[in-house]
Amino acid sequence: MFGTAIRFFAKKSKPKMKPVSLKTPPEQRQTITRVLFDIVREHGPITIGDTWERVKDVGLKDLASKNHMKIVLKWMRQRQKLRLVCNHVGAHKQFLYTTWFTKPDSGQSPSLNLPSKQKSS
Repeated sequence: MFGTAIRFFAKKSKPKMKPVSLKTPPEQRQTITRVLFDIVREHGPITIGDTWERVKDVGLKDLASKNHMKIVLKWMRQRQKLRLVCNHVGAHKQFLYTTWFTKPDSGQSPSLNLPSKQKSS
């Protein structure tokens, strides 16, 4: 019991994370968030990779990189414009972005973007 208490107090706590602050001008920030929100709203719960593909198809030149898009998505989550849902299927986890107005199970198949296993007879 004494050893458990020592181990408990020896652990460091998680550092407090500061809120994300975007350094882009407000007009540019508004166009980026509007496009990202429209993509997430139209294409349902969507992964970061699929979102990046849609952004490249749209041709949004205000986003510098995929990392910049991830920072903007995190900022939108903090502002409660988007939410992150975990789709846990077996040993695989898939994190999906969705709007606050959609249900997390809407239109989701359990094998979304997972390789299908073929049975050989």
